[in-house]
Amino acid sequence: MTSDALAALHGRVFTVPRPWSAAEIAGLLDSAGVFLLTEPQGFLMGRAIAGEAELLTLAVAPEARRQGIGARLVAGFLDEARARQAESAFLEVAADNVAALALYDAAGFRQAGRRRGYYATAAGPVDALVLTRAPV
Repeated sequence: MTSDALAALHGRVFTVPRPWSAAEIAGLLDSAGVFLLTEPQGFLMGRAIAGEAELLTLAVAPEARRQGIGARLVAGFLDEARARQAESAFLEVAADNVAALALYDAAGFRQAGRRRGYYATAAGPVDALVLTRAPV
């Protein structure tokens, strides 16, 4: 997938805080430790540096959800993190994103923190949950 295609999919999936542009995605992909995993109708960007992996974003097309794409991408993220010698992994997710929370829980992530009012939405502020998994 090109940066433009990734940004188009990201824009279909995210409104909070906002979708990433093609330039932002390309810039991240050029950053140290950043990797991209793709599936038809989905992608994941992660980073692994200094023994720690971060799941930066995960996007699955709305019409392709509940088909295992997200689970495969998260499993691939953990495999890649392990291959890059990460000892732990973390991510942050909106506290009201029930589907994502279920996906990450099934992959072994547990809540390690909360950032109150982190995301601004039309309905008001939403907390961000910091989830971790160790070992990877």
